[in-house]
Amino acid sequence: MLPLEGITVVALEQAVAAPFATRQLADLGARVIKVERPEVGDFARSYDETVEGLSSHFVWLNRSKESLALNLKEDEAKEALHRLVAEADVFVQNLAPGAAARLGFGAEELRERHPHLIYCGVSGYGGTGSYRDKKAYDLLVQCEAGLVSITGTPETPSKVGISAADIAAGMYAYSGILAALLRRERTGEGATLDVSMLESLGEWMGFPAYFSYYGGEEPKRSGASHAAIAPYGPFECGDEEIVFLGIQNEREWARFCEEVLERPGMAEDERFASNSERVANRADLHAEIEDVFSHLTEEQAIERLEGAGSANARMRTVRQFLDHPQLEARDRWREVGSPVGPLRALVPPATLAGTEPVMKPIPGIGEHTGELAGRNAHQSKIFEAGARLRATGVRGLSRLEPLPHVGGRASVLYRRRLRHVRVPLRAHGWREPERLPRGDGGHPESWSAGSRTRSRHQRRQRLARGELSCEPAGDNSNPGDAWHGTRLLRERAGRVVG
Repeated sequence: MLPLEGITVVALEQAVAAPFATRQLADLGARVIKVERPEVGDFARSYDETVEGLSSHFVWLNRSKESLALNLKEDEAKEALHRLVAEADVFVQNLAPGAAARLGFGAEELRERHPHLIYCGVSGYGGTGSYRDKKAYDLLVQCEAGLVSITGTPETPSKVGISAADIAAGMYAYSGILAALLRRERTGEGATLDVSMLESLGEWMGFPAYFSYYGGEEPKRSGASHAAIAPYGPFECGDEEIVFLGIQNEREWARFCEEVLERPGMAEDERFASNSERVANRADLHAEIEDVFSHLTEEQAIERLEGAGSANARMRTVRQFLDHPQLEARDRWREVGSPVGPLRALVPPATLAGTEPVMKPIPGIGEHTGELAGRNAHQSKIFEAGARLRATGVRGLSRLEPLPHVGGRASVLYRRRLRHVRVPLRAHGWREPERLPRGDGGHPESWSAGSRTRSRHQRRQRLARGELSCEPAGDNSNPGDAWHGTRLLRERAGRVVG
């Protein structure tokens, strides 16, 4: 069983940060329903057309999701989304500042309606403060967080080559949602998460932040070399290939001098006696190393480095990375479906031993709208029937929506509650769309259908006498109490409810 099997995530998402978080949840088995604009979809779909006509960003971030196209300017579409959220465990959004709240899907409103819900909002600068309404894109947040100021050469500050701020926010949204799910499993309590790109990237800026605050100066831009450790970076060999190496401590430095450079006396040179001295005399240090490497090929240099136990790497291109022998040796490649056919994809980096991760297709715009609309129409009938039942004063019926519990349990308890009022629901025009599977009621695949064959008259009598309740006994703030309450209800009802 996958860790998040039975968890439903509704995502009002676009671009990178939120889609990155929800794809990680999908990899672990969660059902992710991605809400997109009709016809155009997530604007990341149009970033480029390099993957057989699809956007490389969209392909990367959106496998294993269901696409629902809704025009949220229309009231019917909003109602449809509200019905989906009522059944969901997690709601994620990263719309422009304030947009979700204006549509009626802000944290305060949804949490009030659904206390069990885990609400995660991802934004550039967070929901409070003077920057809360400021638009934010990855490069701009890299600038605000100071990352660009320490990246690049001494002459030219540079952005990081990937969407570092987006990915950071996505990772903290992902881990925050996992933590909230774990807490809800224990307490039944939902959560509100406010994840900002600035603060997420700020966490990753820990080293330069402490270095600057307490050291009195900013880390210097050093190109591909490390700003505070030497030797650590690229060195050219005699065949014009580049080898990267890193020395982390004095033991490694002494062995590097003796076995790689074959100059043991360098370890005692006052210019290089400590890491601080080597950083201060970086130009002299690099000249000494490159003097040796200029007489070696890339293969010879790496052979010496490996022999001395010195950390090293070849500078590969992206294409060379895709053909990396280690990925092939560890069987890390799979194929996923897409609107243009099978595409290569790497297996998620964190996988449970013995479990194959979810690698489902990348959806087309609104590909699952018909299926989800049909389910929504069915749920709409349930809510309408519930309203009519409340109007007629059916005993014990307060609302027809999922109980505040985790994952599959929420839907199990929800459908059991409907069983208690199945006869009156039918009397008010509701029809169950499919036969419930047979079993003991402990899992969605094992619900008992036996109650369908019992006397309707007997159940009407029990409802009238108050022996059957639409609400499970026990304290609904605790999932364990709710299960205990359901057992008590079955005992009280003489197991008539299955």
